[in-house]
Amino acid sequence: MNKYDLVVIGSGAGLMVMEAALSYGWTVAVVEKDRMGGTCLTKGCIPSKMLVYPAEFIREAESSTRFGVDSGPPKLNWEKVSQRMWEQIDFSNTIESNLGSVPGLTLYRGEGSFVSSHELMVKDDNGEEVKIYGEHFLIATGAKSLIPTVPGLEDTGYITSETFFGKNYPEKPWKRLVIIGSGAISTEFAHIFSSFGTQVTMIARSARILRKEDREISHFLHQQLTDQGIEIIPEGKINQVYGEKQEKVLVVEVGVSGEKRTLHCDEILVASGSVTTTDRLSLDKAGINTDNQGWIPTNEYLETNQPHIWALGDINGKYQFRHKANHEAQVLSHNLFSGKKRKKARYEATPWAIFTHPQVARVGKTEEELIQEGTRYVAAKNYYSDVVGGRSMGIRKEDPDNGFVKMLVGMDKKILGVHIVGPQAAVLVQPFVYLMNLGFDSSIGTYELIQDSMIIHPSLSELTAWVFESIDAMIGAQE
Repeated sequence: MNKYDLVVIGSGAGLMVMEAALSYGWTVAVVEKDRMGGTCLTKGCIPSKMLVYPAEFIREAESSTRFGVDSGPPKLNWEKVSQRMWEQIDFSNTIESNLGSVPGLTLYRGEGSFVSSHELMVKDDNGEEVKIYGEHFLIATGAKSLIPTVPGLEDTGYITSETFFGKNYPEKPWKRLVIIGSGAISTEFAHIFSSFGTQVTMIARSARILRKEDREISHFLHQQLTDQGIEIIPEGKINQVYGEKQEKVLVVEVGVSGEKRTLHCDEILVASGSVTTTDRLSLDKAGINTDNQGWIPTNEYLETNQPHIWALGDINGKYQFRHKANHEAQVLSHNLFSGKKRKKARYEATPWAIFTHPQVARVGKTEEELIQEGTRYVAAKNYYSDVVGGRSMGIRKEDPDNGFVKMLVGMDKKILGVHIVGPQAAVLVQPFVYLMNLGFDSSIGTYELIQDSMIIHPSLSELTAWVFESIDAMIGAQE
């Protein structure tokens, strides 16, 4: 039996720990059944951005007359867009080729399942099996799409974000697309294909889209997507799916009214959430605990209940973002190999962005969460039209797409939540991640640090920096 100091199951963020282990002199095995690089590289955030940027450019070109540029109707080159996307995905081949020549590393192509707490059976596509031994294990197998139980869905066929970036990638944009779901993936794909000329319909299970985001952000984006021609069906229950000639048909019951809708489309994208991938790992044979949804609980050091087994990324059920997994990989690598005081994985300032149109970005709590907690806070908004950077884009106060930053601040001046909807939201939110992280262990993590700094003028940074003038007045009035 082949023995290793560390066995890494999954080739996403787990490869960062692999590199650290190899540099420390450990022997390492990597087990992967799919393309190398994990969800982000092969079927997630990286290839999707190759589609998002052209879609964003089309939307900007369509509205360019408002700042004095008549660019004419943009024309999509689907072949060029697709080529750029596949070039990113194909980087997984380079990763696999490079790993094949690394001293101390063995790559196993197949699916792994535990035989005991120190043994893993790897089964390849041909059914051949090999058992390997690990002194330590890192589980980083990610998550997979949740497929709702709907009569006729399996027989009719559908795609997910995983299969879209694979065998189901279309030769050209569909004419009609129905998306089941209304979260981050749903709104991103709705933006992409609507911009590319597809008639898009989103079926939301809840009363509002992006239901985990701040309510004002959710409502604003709903209106924007509707204005772009995307139909959104709130509280939609799919009763049946079937094929008819060259079409796919969904029978939908709408809201409390019970109105029946029949939707015809060329393709169905299922983006209704995610579930764990632990069902095939035989974790019970290794004595690894899971919660009632199948995620692997970990402590602040990424440890499972087995002291020699760690888990990071989507699989531990704590936020499903690649930057979160990277943070965990850095923490774990530091703790295992630096010889310095152990660090803790912290999630209080976990940021994220949704690359729909307009962009949505967030860090910290929503207003609803603070109310439920009973936390005292003040809230203020600043609109893009309030600063020169926004007005230079042609955004006026009365425009329906006049986005905003919403700042939530505690009575001690600590930033509790930042929510942005509008151009470059993902960039604008980032400084507040740093600021909130500073505040965990020091009083310097207040917005006064921003007020004491020079802000480039005119720039979109003014949008987020100047909102604190309102916060100052609000806090002063309550003191």
